Amino acid sequence: MALTALPETMRTLLQPSRQSAEVILATVPVPTPSHPEDVLVRVHATAPCAGELRWAVDFPDTIPADKELVPCQDLAGTVVSAPASSGFGPGDGVYCRVSAERAGAARDYALPRVGELAKIPAGLSWVEAAATPLSALTAWQALFVQGTLDAAGIKGHVAAREHNAKIRVLVTGAAGGVGSWIVQLASLSGAQHVVAVCGADKAEGVRQLGATEIVDYRRTSIEEWVGGDSSARECDLVIDVVGGKTLAGCWAAVRAQGTLISINTPPDMVKPAGLGRELAKSLFFIVEPLGSNLAEIGKLIEEGRVRPTIDSVWGFGDFEKAFERLESGRARGKIVIKLSDEA
Repeated sequence: MALTALPETMRTLLQPSRQSAEVILATVPVPTPSHPEDVLVRVHATAPCAGELRWAVDFPDTIPADKELVPCQDLAGTVVSAPASSGFGPGDGVYCRVSAERAGAARDYALPRVGELAKIPAGLSWVEAAATPLSALTAWQALFVQGTLDAAGIKGHVAAREHNAKIRVLVTGAAGGVGSWIVQLASLSGAQHVVAVCGADKAEGVRQLGATEIVDYRRTSIEEWVGGDSSARECDLVIDVVGGKTLAGCWAAVRAQGTLISINTPPDMVKPAGLGRELAKSLFFIVEPLGSNLAEIGKLIEEGRVRPTIDSVWGFGDFEKAFERLESGRARGKIVIKLSDEA
């Protein structure tokens, strides 16, 4: 059952060619649910992801050849229609990460699926909700699914917090959208040592999120920092969100039989030549858009224990400026694009 009468057409951003990062604003028909799990949502705000305009070329095995190239997989909006047994109904405020295999949310109406959705926590604005899914889900899964921290520590479970307290965590890009969530969640779960790699101008904000030590990458490389006192500074769990030379440097920071996780590049691709260190795990992973994880994160938001970090907010007509800001690499947190007057 739909909430209101739908228009026939809507605004959307489109990437005309898989080979180009150009994005245009177009008018197209409003999409129609065609999958049993499809939920039609009126989008109020969305958020782009660094590098997403190159995904079709960089990850051809992940991005289907027939994908409609609508960017921005993060979504915050109002349910228009949903399957009867979905747990969602017209008027519900929802947020999610739409799978990268399908069209994104930079359009007035989008089609997330039931398993991707969660209801927006009380007190979270449309803009804040749009800034949350990708970053928070990636951090959650990097720490608690792929990594070695125990999520039960967040709920105060004694054994889990004792386990987490023994794990030294290092995260690169700590002031960014994903990094800021990793710092918050690691600290909240009971990790006693959270090393944040970021610029000095962002250090105080990252400390407020829970970092216990800052490495200013502009003055000191990770290799140099570790080399100052390797026995004390090597970490059990290293999470990289930057890639390239930064990820290569992370190999110096992770102790033998530790865990190195990247959301940018497979770590073994940049392992320094001659380094004989064996790890328990070195992994590149792509986030799963699980509404169940997002619901857990939503409880923490409602309790006031975590919050998204927002760099800037742009109108839909200023989408080019939003992408320029994103690709500049200077953002402190998420960049959000508003689509509706309510956002």
